Order: sequence, then C-alpha cells, then structure tokens
Amino acid sequence: MTRNGSSTMRVLALVPGPYDAIPSQRFRIEQWEPFLRQRGVEIAYEPFECDELHELVYKPGRMLTKAKLIFAACARRLSALSRVHDFDAVYILREAALLGPPLIERMIARSKKPIIFDFDDAVFVPYVSPSNGYLSRLKFPSKTRTICKLASHVMAGNQFLADYALEVTDKVTIIPTTIDTARFTPSKAVEQKPIVIGWTGSHSTVQHLDTLRGALIRLAKQERFTLRVIGAPQFRIDGIDVDLRPWRAQTEVEDLRGIGIGVMPVPDERWNRGKCGLKALQYMSLGVPAVCSPTGVNSQIIRDRENGLLASTEDEWVSRLVELIRSRDLRQRLGSAGRLTVEQSYSAASQAPRVFRILESVVQGRACVTRTVPSGMLHYTEGD
Repeated sequence: MTRNGSSTMRVLALVPGPYDAIPSQRFRIEQWEPFLRQRGVEIAYEPFECDELHELVYKPGRMLTKAKLIFAACARRLSALSRVHDFDAVYILREAALLGPPLIERMIARSKKPIIFDFDDAVFVPYVSPSNGYLSRLKFPSKTRTICKLASHVMAGNQFLADYALEVTDKVTIIPTTIDTARFTPSKAVEQKPIVIGWTGSHSTVQHLDTLRGALIRLAKQERFTLRVIGAPQFRIDGIDVDLRPWRAQTEVEDLRGIGIGVMPVPDERWNRGKCGLKALQYMSLGVPAVCSPTGVNSQIIRDRENGLLASTEDEWVSRLVELIRSRDLRQRLGSAGRLTVEQSYSAASQAPRVFRILESVVQGRACVTRTVPSGMLHYTEGD
C-alpha cells in the first residue's frame, strides 16, 4: 500500500527528453517500466525537451532558437510542479532542468514528496559540449551534490558515481545501465567477408571513435574489414570502407546485429569514468565480441579474454582487432561469454526488481542502504 492508501504507486518521472529518444531514459527508467508496472507502479513522464528542442540541442548553431525552446521547457517544468501532490514520489533522471541551479529540485523537496535521483554520467564534472559551448557554461554541474542531498534515495550507474553521492548521503544504490535481453538477442552466426567492425554513438561521442583513427588505418594495411558507424553521419577515414547509418530506434538492434566485432574506445578522463558501458553491453547482449578501453566501469564489465578484450594503446587496439578478425572461434567464445554476463548482471529483468524495492522503501519511508564497507562497495540491507 502507498501513502495515499492505494495499491498503485504513482511516480512522476522528470526526464531529459521525449520517450524512446534519450539513451539514459531508454536503458534505465523506460526499460524498467514494464517490470515496475507489473508490481503496481504507474509512471507519468514529464520530459524537459520537446521534440523540436531534442532535434536541435545536440547540433551546432541556432543558439537563439535553442535558448527560446529551453526557456519554454523551463516554464513547462515549473507548471509540472502543480501536479506533484498527485504522486507518491518524484523520480529525477540526471537533473530536473537542462540548465541552471537546482531550483525545481528544491521546490519538490519543500513539497515533502520523496525524490529518487538517478544518474548515469559524471554530470558533476564540468564539461563543454562540442555542439553547445555557450549553453554548457550554464549547466551548474555542482548542483548534482545538492540534488543528492535532497534525494530520499540516489541510484548511481556505477561505483565512481556512487562514491560521489556517498560524500553527502548514505542512501545510495548502484543500479547499472541495463539491456532488454528479450529484445537484444544474438542472431545465428554467419561468416562475414569482410568482417564488420561496428561502433554506435552520437555527435557528442564520435570524438572517442576518432581516437581509433590511427589504429584503424594501420589495421587496414593488414586485414580487410568494413567499419559500420551508427549515429555519426559525418565520420570518414580515407582508405577505409565506412558504412554510415543514422541511429533509429526501429532499426537499432538489426544494425548492431550486422557487426562482427564491437568497439568502445573511451579516453581515460574524469568525465568518461562516469560512463556506464552501454556500448559494450549492447554488443555483448547480441553475442558480439567487444573490444573496449579499460576506462571506468568497462574494466569491471569486461574480464579481459574471458568475456571481451581490453585495449589501451594503439598497438593493443591493432593486435586485439587482428586477433579477432583472424579467429572465428575466439569471436564466438567471447561473444557467448559476453551474452551470459549481460543476462546475469546487466539485464533489465535482473535489475528492475531492485529498482522496485528502492521505490517501495522510499514511499514507505524506510531506508534500504545504510553504509559503505572498506572495499568501497555498497552494503545492502534487507530492502535490497
């Protein structure tokens, strides 16, 4: 039973953008929703970005239009506050508003409605977007600390993010980014000639793929391959066959199933240590062997040579890719082990029940995480 006496738990979700459009939403709250609904949780989404703003915000230019749309989005957020009393709790993903200090979060806290704060990126680290340099300076990354303090419970995507939240609250649970393993399923293995090396991302992360440019040029002198790039339509490398594909929710799984090796280069920077390994998890869920930089959570997801490969230097990237291209058995072994890893630890089915227990504990006013232990991992009480 919830506080209002109903068997349904009503949650207002303040999310960044439209449904099925933002990776954080799609692989967190939206993916958990079917499992939560079965347990009586009703979620009402309130996106910050409208469709037009979502289409523009990560593209360069048109700053005046972006500013007008952001102002309108802030007005909608303020209007949504009038509905807070209709819900048992408020779920906030990353932040209530794209820009500015935590005014909305403070207003919700004053209403006495419990807040569940969820973040899967190092949003507390100052970061200047390559598309929106001026707007990035209005992000107020320090507000993340305040939101953690205001929250009844914090869900962090990995240990690095959890450690940050634990500086101000002990009500923290690590909930990794998850995969819908009923949708992301391996296809029947087909011998590829030439093999397809794949990467998926966006305008903001294609700079990471660019760090592989030298390794891929060297690789092309030894092996034949096609590079499939999903979500970054301007990417090119002279002398390499690049298969460019726009990201579409409807074709996402099939586009990824068409690759034989997945890559996730991530420079070892503080912002990147907060990332939750989504690309690697997508590849692994499809039985595709992943080669990743050992940055942040990647080194926890990937056990080198057991369920994937790790590479730091250009030489390592070249040698790991050559090894996979030349060995179908290695690709199949690592792909199968990667799929099992996702099923056991990173599937929506395995994590959504933990999310439900957090929501339930917050609405009922009881704690489910009490303290840290010396290893830095979190200690879960009965509620977890």
